[in-house]
Amino acid sequence: MGSLFRSEEMALCQLFLQSEAAYACVSELGELGLVQFRDLNPDVNAFQRKFVNEVRRCDEMERKLRYLEKEIKKDGIPMLDTGESPEAPQPREMIDLEATFEKLENELREVNQNAEALKRNFLELTELKHILRKTQVFFDEQEGGLNHTTESMTRALITDEVRTAGASMGPVQLGFMEKSIEREDYLPCFVAGVISREKLPAFERMLWRACRGNVFLRQAMIESPLEDPTNGDQVYKSVFIIFFQGDQLKTRVKKICEGFRATLYPCPEAPADRREMAMGVMTRIEDLNTVLGQTQDHRHRVLVAAAKNLKNWFVKVRKIKAIYHTLNLFNLDVTQKCLIAECWVPLLDIETIQLALRRGTERSGSSVPPILNRMQTFENPPTYNRTNKFTKAFQALIDAYGVASYREMNPAPYTIITFPFLFAVMFGDLGHGAIMALFGLWMIRKEKGLAAQKTDNEIWNIFFGGRYIIFLMGVFSMYTGLIYNDIFSKSLNIFGSHWHLSYNKSTVWNNKYLQLSPATSDYEGTPYPFGMDPIWQVASSNKIVFQNAYKMKISIIFGVLHMIFGVIMSWHNHTYFRNRLSLLYEFIPQLLFLVVLFFYLVLLMFIKWNRYAATNEFPMTEACAPSILITFIDMVLFKKSKPPGLHCNTYMFAGQSFFQTVFVLIALACIPVMLLGKPIKIMQARKLANEEVQPITGASDAEVGGMSNGGGSHGGGGEHHDEEEMSEIFIHQGIHTIEYVLGSVSHTASYLRLWALSLAHAQLAEVLWSMVLSLGLNKEGWLGGIFLTVVFAFWAVLTVGILVLMEGLSAFLHTLRLHWVEFQSKFYMGHGYAFQPFSFDTIIENGGAVTETE
Repeated sequence: MGSLFRSEEMALCQLFLQSEAAYACVSELGELGLVQFRDLNPDVNAFQRKFVNEVRRCDEMERKLRYLEKEIKKDGIPMLDTGESPEAPQPREMIDLEATFEKLENELREVNQNAEALKRNFLELTELKHILRKTQVFFDEQEGGLNHTTESMTRALITDEVRTAGASMGPVQLGFMEKSIEREDYLPCFVAGVISREKLPAFERMLWRACRGNVFLRQAMIESPLEDPTNGDQVYKSVFIIFFQGDQLKTRVKKICEGFRATLYPCPEAPADRREMAMGVMTRIEDLNTVLGQTQDHRHRVLVAAAKNLKNWFVKVRKIKAIYHTLNLFNLDVTQKCLIAECWVPLLDIETIQLALRRGTERSGSSVPPILNRMQTFENPPTYNRTNKFTKAFQALIDAYGVASYREMNPAPYTIITFPFLFAVMFGDLGHGAIMALFGLWMIRKEKGLAAQKTDNEIWNIFFGGRYIIFLMGVFSMYTGLIYNDIFSKSLNIFGSHWHLSYNKSTVWNNKYLQLSPATSDYEGTPYPFGMDPIWQVASSNKIVFQNAYKMKISIIFGVLHMIFGVIMSWHNHTYFRNRLSLLYEFIPQLLFLVVLFFYLVLLMFIKWNRYAATNEFPMTEACAPSILITFIDMVLFKKSKPPGLHCNTYMFAGQSFFQTVFVLIALACIPVMLLGKPIKIMQARKLANEEVQPITGASDAEVGGMSNGGGSHGGGGEHHDEEEMSEIFIHQGIHTIEYVLGSVSHTASYLRLWALSLAHAQLAEVLWSMVLSLGLNKEGWLGGIFLTVVFAFWAVLTVGILVLMEGLSAFLHTLRLHWVEFQSKFYMGHGYAFQPFSFDTIIENGGAVTETE
């Protein structure tokens, strides 16, 4: 078989590169993406390898680029992304890149520091401007005649002795109280400043408590927020002025202001001085605005110039880093002039890899060609399945269960058909399938533009990565919806009906107990051309009974065929790996066990459909059909079947009882063959090998054990029992046999989920129609039109949210389980490890993270 059905054949190669050509050759291999290098220095610390300094230099360049990227995003400048991937620069170009990044970083940091200093100065001047304005209002109010308030404030600031002496004083003015108070040590002082608005209540309480009420505080809010120069946040602040008496309170007030991070500013007492200072502050603010604008323009120009090349710089630096990281996996020969590497490569691509190495040698100017030698090894190679954008998602479903063993059968090509089909059996609805198919088709048509967006939304990335799966699931669901004749819980009358009811219209629509009986003359007796007859939509009494019988039977049929196909896939594995013991003592009895029991059950369904008409389903009719379930149970229990009715047949064909007995005996005989056949043969082969070889060579069991492995050839998919104890082999085979025998029964019953979810999906769709949309359809008039619009929107949201998304996810998970457990367990080992080639595309897609190889 080709590589589509098995993983690629791999080869372990040894690569010899001249030191001056190694960089260019590895660069070409990174562009190709077909070589997985092995680490030949596993015991060497990462900081002690040859090219660790170059990797550190790349890390430093990446740090500078991330700083530039952060600044560019902060300003909202779009970064140019042409979608092209530049080649990896030559090693000498690293110096130019480092100098460019160093210059940009230093220039940008200097501009940012200057801008921050200017903004801090601007903030201080702005706060001082507000202080001068607000305090001027305070003083103007005092000078305007609010002397009673001033007198009360003055009395609150002096001690009891002065308060008593000053009770007979006349009005005084703030700042000039020395005219009214005779003692100089009681002259009032004040401080003014700005504090965060959210801290103001606590600030007031602390002042009151610490100063014991001997201060007077006035505050006013600054209406517009101020920008914090450190982080750019908008902060709301308030201006305050505190009046107090004496140096002790002054010291205490300043400490409290310092503790609350309040900023204090000088405020002259004289009105003329305040006006002069305010004019100077305004002039400086205008000058700062001009300088700040020029600084921001210069910063913007620097960032715009950097944004044009930032994506390409990232790609170049990450490629350089990936090359040197890969070169650290190589070994140096004794002459220090040649690098030696070991790598896994696909056998079919060796010539392509040699051409890439030749191009790298020519680029570097080296005269010594590289040498690529194929090595012989007994190690299990990595598993490499070639994929494209269509098959990649299906292969990811298989690899999520476990990476295939080397060269074993790959289920992904078959899953392309079986996965959407089994999903559609559960999700069968023409309308819901059309919504899903259109969504998948939209993503497929717009995939280039959507892929270029590179969003970090994980849910969207999952949907977009599985766009072909979604499209196929929708298309298959449309097909099964036509088979079920179901579109949003209603039927399509394409070919008319093969029933001619003798009831009037009102009876058909209103009688809940009306049943469709094929035994009457209402049925024409000919099958419907495609799918189900639309008349079943109005048969509310026995529609579910009819559909249950149909869907239950097709679920068992599809399930048994799916499992038999899985067992047949194991035959391809056994023959490819020349595993004769597994072929004789596992595949043949497994297939016989499945066929004589469960495939026979499927045959009974087809025989019943062929030999008996729908009129023979009732026990009171002549020659009524026997029950398949009762027949199968009696067959397994070796009981003689009894007819379900007086006129019913016991068996469907002559000799059925004899054949059923033989089939059960064959199935029972397969169990000991599966349980003991292979271990006994291995034990006999080991004994024979010991008798023939050990007297001559003195070989041990481990050395001759390879003669008893059933002829398994090289590869991860073959079974080897060379060093395994016989007791472990018996235990393993016993577990495998019990799992298969019991699993055949449980897995067959597990496929009934196809019927159960299909029934649940149809019933949910019918509930939404009857309880939501039909309410709007029953209204008449223009109000009914408005009501229908609202109801339709609600119904559409529920349909997409519940029936398409939630039911679709449920059906997807059940389909995934059927493939992982019921299908792949018959043949799929999944014990391999993935081929992870050195690829620039993968590294850049992962954000520069270099994947560690073995």
